[in-house]
Amino acid sequence: MIGKQSPMKLHLNTQANKNIFTAHGADYVMVNGRKFEHSIVVTPEQILSDWRPQGFEGLTEHHFTHLLTIKPEIVLLGTGTQQLFPHPSLYQELTKSGIGVDSMSTPAACRTYNILMGEDRKVLVAILL
Repeated sequence: MIGKQSPMKLHLNTQANKNIFTAHGADYVMVNGRKFEHSIVVTPEQILSDWRPQGFEGLTEHHFTHLLTIKPEIVLLGTGTQQLFPHPSLYQELTKSGIGVDSMSTPAACRTYNILMGEDRKVLVAILL
C-alpha cells in the first residue's frame, strides 16, 4: 500500500520469560507481541507503562532519577524517528551512580536493547512515543 509502512519485525525471542522488542513503527512499539502506543520503560523482567513524559521536550530530571530504583547497568533512551540528546543535567544522577546513558532513535534503541538483553546485561530502555 502506498503511504503505509509495514511493521518492522525484529527477531524471535529465544530468551524465555524475557521482554524483547518484536516490532516497531513510527507511533508504536511491540514487546513480546504486545503493542504500546505510549511512552514506556522496558527491562528484561518488567514493562513500566506509567513512565509518561510529554514527549522529548517534556523530559525532566525526575523521569531519569525514577529509573535509579531499577538499578540498570545502562539506560537507552529511544527518542522517536530522530536521535535527540537530552541535556546531561537531566540524567546526571544516573551517571553519578555509574549507570551509562545513551540516546538514539527508537528503532536503534529497540535493536540495541535486544542485543544487550540477549547478552544478559542489566539494560533498561525508555521509549518516547
